[in-house]
Amino acid sequence: MIKVGHTHQLKVIKALDFGFYLDAKELGEVLLPNKHAPKDLSVGDTLYVFLYLDSEDRPIATTKTPKAKVGEFAYLKVVARTHVGAFLDWGLEKDVLVPFAEQHLAMDVDKSYLVYLYLDKNDGRIVASSKIDKFLDDEKPHDYTPQQQVDLIIANSTDLGFKAIINHSHWGVLYKNDVFQTLSFGQSKKGFIKRIRPDGKIDLSLQGGKETRDKYSKIILNYLEKHNGFAPIHDKSSPEIIADTFGMSKGAFKKAIGGLYKQRIISIATDGIRLTEQ
Repeated sequence: MIKVGHTHQLKVIKALDFGFYLDAKELGEVLLPNKHAPKDLSVGDTLYVFLYLDSEDRPIATTKTPKAKVGEFAYLKVVARTHVGAFLDWGLEKDVLVPFAEQHLAMDVDKSYLVYLYLDKNDGRIVASSKIDKFLDDEKPHDYTPQQQVDLIIANSTDLGFKAIINHSHWGVLYKNDVFQTLSFGQSKKGFIKRIRPDGKIDLSLQGGKETRDKYSKIILNYLEKHNGFAPIHDKSSPEIIADTFGMSKGAFKKAIGGLYKQRIISIATDGIRLTEQ
């Protein structure tokens, strides 16, 4: 089904001086203005476009990619305040509205806020809300599995660490003991499912997968090469020393040196790890 607020592949059915009309099925013919059309576009071609409403609330197409689509969260900047609410820059010519009733706190121009984009039930317009909790349901079923890679948006900090939005649909927690980099509110990150707790809550990690292990292995090897092939740190060293030296958790360190040891790149002794003679 063709919907406003999403990207669809549509067919060009008509060419005019000011643009092209696309077959948007249920929405009828939708205009793609010339300024957003590829130079070699012609009738019969198909292309991916994002659909939204113009200033007269008519569906219109663009080849631009918005910073978020309907059903997604994004960290967006306020560019104007009016008598109806705040307007945010979401990457398209027409800014998106956050009505006063959907502002968790009063929004100020030039400040950024984490919002959720949705279709207003009354008029079908794309609007946003900073009351993000009502769009995340901890009881909503999911099929996440440990070590699965997911998209995260850092939402806020707690005594435990950071709350993050998983794949625009669920809450998860990044424990501060597992975070070895600076995180900021609204930041988008790749992460991993660490575990699913018995109560259904989700623990997260920024470390996981072969790509991450390879990155940490390179960090360790670079350190060894700069320190005469030796580091006075091993699998029994404290998490604090490992974090201070390599910027990773003890678990990630042990996995990395375990892989290097199996490849006979390093040796592990009671006083530390060493590069082997190749």
